[in-house]
Amino acid sequence: MKRPSFLEGVGVALITALIGGLCFALLPALFGLAWTQHALIAGLGLGYLVYLLWRSAQRSGRLVVFLAWLTITGVAWLVSVDPLSLMAVQLGMIWLTRSLYHQPGPLAALLDLGLNLLAGLAGLAAFLHTESAALGIWSFFLVQALFVAIPAARRAERHNQGTQETTAGVDRFQVAYRSAEIALRKLAARH
Repeated sequence: MKRPSFLEGVGVALITALIGGLCFALLPALFGLAWTQHALIAGLGLGYLVYLLWRSAQRSGRLVVFLAWLTITGVAWLVSVDPLSLMAVQLGMIWLTRSLYHQPGPLAALLDLGLNLLAGLAGLAAFLHTESAALGIWSFFLVQALFVAIPAARRAERHNQGTQETTAGVDRFQVAYRSAEIALRKLAARH
């Protein structure tokens, strides 16, 4: 599967801003502001998590990630009164999911953590400055869209493409296995 692009991330930011802004305008009258904030933060976190899992080429562990999100978010919702702590939990789950499914190593994961913190601050600043949930959500997910520009991830992707082209469809394990067999035969022939 092809890696997500920045423009795709902008589209995700636009869709989430429209849905989130509309929900933030309509739901407080029905359910109250506190419940709406918690539901919106958790719902957008789940939506983005599903998007990240859907766009990942790796298929294993998805159910575990979803169950972990469900458990951690459920506990945070019950324990926390403050929407900022629930937002911090969602930031952590987004970072963990992207680190596991989209980043090739620890350096890329650390850069992704910095990007997540920056996105959280940008979304919070936009919301506090404009008092618009849609602009806060837009700012948050627009910064999140930059995760595709993390240099370590791009280098690893280029390296993987180069390796795939040089092996020309030959399984690397089979090549290594044959090389090991040849080396063992040479060692046995010397003795």
